[in-house]
Amino acid sequence: MQTASFSGFIKALFYMVAFYYIFKFLAKLFLPLLVKKVVEKAGQNFQQQQQNAQDNSWNTTQSKDEVIYNTANAKNPRETKKVGEYVDYEEID
Repeated sequence: MQTASFSGFIKALFYMVAFYYIFKFLAKLFLPLLVKKVVEKAGQNFQQQQQNAQDNSWNTTQSKDEVIYNTANAKNPRETKKVGEYVDYEEID
């Protein structure tokens, strides 16, 4: 059975601190590049989706020969919901 020693503790602490600073340094170098790539990829996907949606809507509007307008709502406007009766009141001084 091994026992923990003070020098082993110091060595482990040194490795943890060294790993932290190395990781921090590498993150400063590579994280902006990684974020830039992700943003560019998302922009490309967004543009592609917009282009596909625009092409699909253009194709569907060109393929229709007639346009039907629903005039039922124009003739019968939506009534507001009546909550109760309006009651006049007078102020008493």
